[in-house]
Amino acid sequence: MTPDYTELLAVGTVLKPEYVSKLEQLGITEVLIEDTKLRPEEVQILREDVEDLFKEKVRSVLERHVYSDNSELKELSETADSIISSILENEDIVEQIFDIRERSADIYEHSISVCSLTILIGAKLKLSREELHDLGVAAIFHDIGLRYLNFDYTNIEIEELDDKQKLEYKKHPAYAFSSLEKENWISKRAKLMILQHHERMDGSGYPMHAKNPDITTQILQVTDAFDEMICGIGCRRNKVYEAVEYLKITKGSKFSNKIVDLMLDFTAVYPAGSLVSLNTGEIALVLRQNKQFPERPILKVVKEKDGSEVSDDRVIDLLEVRTVYIEKVIM
Repeated sequence: MTPDYTELLAVGTVLKPEYVSKLEQLGITEVLIEDTKLRPEEVQILREDVEDLFKEKVRSVLERHVYSDNSELKELSETADSIISSILENEDIVEQIFDIRERSADIYEHSISVCSLTILIGAKLKLSREELHDLGVAAIFHDIGLRYLNFDYTNIEIEELDDKQKLEYKKHPAYAFSSLEKENWISKRAKLMILQHHERMDGSGYPMHAKNPDITTQILQVTDAFDEMICGIGCRRNKVYEAVEYLKITKGSKFSNKIVDLMLDFTAVYPAGSLVSLNTGEIALVLRQNKQFPERPILKVVKEKDGSEVSDDRVIDLLEVRTVYIEKVIM
């Protein structure tokens, strides 16, 4: 209804696109709906079509790139700015929890994902537009050095590579830095971020075992490590909750406490659409997240303890039912 009680849509009306458009024109931002079938509500940092567009742009440029020819790389700095704009135009983005899912080891998709995560943390820190630009550019180019490797480094731990491959893999930040070192369209700060994205605060990283990086490099180190784990670049692929646990364990030693906490504030431990097993013996589907409580989502039970299908819509809000918890992710 309008403020003067004029009925706009009756109870039971099926929402059509034209109705939604009209409601938006009238300034109505929320309606109560009833769905006959509960479905996961996945929240993404970038819309899927926008992310695919950026990924293909990065792929088309980097696949044509050779070590000595950087003529087309500058245009990807504009892609970084487009990602920044896409993220910042959503005023509520720093308050949301996002469903970030594990996936295959595509370095172009990895670059876009790391760029999005990095910009989001930078926005939460209220960094300047110049700093966000450097973050975005460094994120897109940070793994360009992997293109110079001629062996498979996906879904395998670095320590499982032979000695020569292991040494080469650990050189990829230096390769990336060297390929961009003389370019004047990329800042010194961004170049240093690229060189140091695998360094760690305790000096255990590579290629130089550098300690105590600046804030922008700290951000890239966290986002890259997290995204590598969930897509299997230079490591075995992990579930999101496993990557989250790794960051929790290593924050304060390898990674910045502050940056890890900011990252985990908006990362859904159990992304919408995940199947999980509960301590009750039941199997449930993650429907959506509880704001500010990423470890306690809202679930729909789909299988009983005995493995039989659940016929009704049995929803559990883990914030309200404290005795139920997730034991593991099935898929």
